[in-house]
Amino acid sequence: MTSERKDNHVALAMDQNRGVRGRNDFDDVELLHHALAGIDPATVSLGTTVGGVSWDVPFYINGMTGGSTSTGEINRTLAIAARETGIPMASGSMSIALKDPSQIPTFQVIREENPDGFVMANLGADHGVDNALRVIDLLQADALQIHVNAMQETVMPEGSRDFSAWPATIEAVVAAVPVPVVVKEVGFGLSRRTLDTLAGLGVTVADVSGRGGTNFARIENSRRAGGDYAYLEGWGQSTVSCLLDAPSGFPTLLASGGVRNPLDVLKALALGAKGVGVAGTFLALAVDGGVDALVTEINRWKEHLTQLMATVGAPTVSALAGTDLLVRGSVREFCELRGIDAAALSARSAGATDNTRGGHDGR
Repeated sequence: MTSERKDNHVALAMDQNRGVRGRNDFDDVELLHHALAGIDPATVSLGTTVGGVSWDVPFYINGMTGGSTSTGEINRTLAIAARETGIPMASGSMSIALKDPSQIPTFQVIREENPDGFVMANLGADHGVDNALRVIDLLQADALQIHVNAMQETVMPEGSRDFSAWPATIEAVVAAVPVPVVVKEVGFGLSRRTLDTLAGLGVTVADVSGRGGTNFARIENSRRAGGDYAYLEGWGQSTVSCLLDAPSGFPTLLASGGVRNPLDVLKALALGAKGVGVAGTFLALAVDGGVDALVTEINRWKEHLTQLMATVGAPTVSALAGTDLLVRGSVREFCELRGIDAAALSARSAGATDNTRGGHDGR
């Protein structure tokens, strides 16, 4: 039944992600164009640092799937593409592999096909130290993603709905495992208060994973007989809003959720992320086009991101913090309600106070 659920998740996610994506909050952020800011693309470096580890590219294949024969083949395709393009990759949730050892190969294929790449294992926040160490070992993982998905569990017909132990469990895992830990949402966003809480638990890397991409409330509700949670499909904060709302002192932010193209990657990096996760967009390519199509697209993203950084005059990912951003629409309204100085973002290149993550003073 759990393997069938994994296949259902992929099919439903594909229905959401095939074709051209609609508008999301990335469209409310605009980089102010300075016509003479450009530099030589040959001087641009896409390198970034996450959890003390250097990545050659600031975007990655985010955790998606595994746990059935068909999803194992998807993981194979994703892993080969990651190997051929040199980008990091995360597995989907490995809880099914702990319950059903016959599904372990559907995850281990990631390391088999990508023996030298940066691979992240993935497990829910309800799993303790022993299970965390187990999945790290199974993948020889370079990092561990802990996903927090309270709203998904709430809507999921067979969901686990006691979330009270999650903070203590996360704290214990962070203290015990030998690799960096990334705490991530699954598409509903990490608020300022949540990131402050995570910092207090010892977490130094978090993926805000906001609304705008694959909608797990919609997916799980479609699996319910009556579809009675349809009113929750708009729950959560967008990826852009989460980046703007994040406390400026949080060590390392990653961003995912609704990333459709290299311009969205550029915007997320300019808003303070050090790396950008891509799931649904790459899943559709993996399933519909296979390895060759996905490799071609990832390489195109790398080329385009390099050129975009050159156009805005940013030789490094960190230099994007000095680009000028115009925030409009519902995101600007979010900033006003949360006490974030959106206007200051439009003058960063002129030497204004660095408000990369919003410039709020309060909590």
